[in-house]
Amino acid sequence: MEIREYINYKEDEILNLYSSVGWTAYTDHPEILKAGFAGSLLTLAAYDGSSLTGLVRTVGDGQTILYIQDILVLPEYQRQGIGAALIEAVLKRFKEVRQIVLATDNTDATIAFYEAQGFVKMTEIGCCGFMKA
Repeated sequence: MEIREYINYKEDEILNLYSSVGWTAYTDHPEILKAGFAGSLLTLAAYDGSSLTGLVRTVGDGQTILYIQDILVLPEYQRQGIGAALIEAVLKRFKEVRQIVLATDNTDATIAFYEAQGFVKMTEIGCCGFMKA
């Protein structure tokens, strides 16, 4: 597995990756997803040879705040350390950033994954998060 910056947007591989994990809110509007990629701070991709297997996409200013917008791995490559390696690469690149945040599904599996990467629930540090519904 190789992790490198994702620079050249290839719609077919991106839509395949997002649809493989059921993120149809993205795949239903590929033009919006492409624009989101263009506005991202940093996107890193994991490759098995020339095949895209996973991706992490970040937004923010890269100095005071970083938001991990998307992290996804093809189902057949999950539980092999790819997601953890992508998170680690982001944290290494932005080690001086004070606030690194994300929102995720409220399931035992996702909570365990992010806690294993060193993230804590906002409530554990006296904060709360809000989202416009």
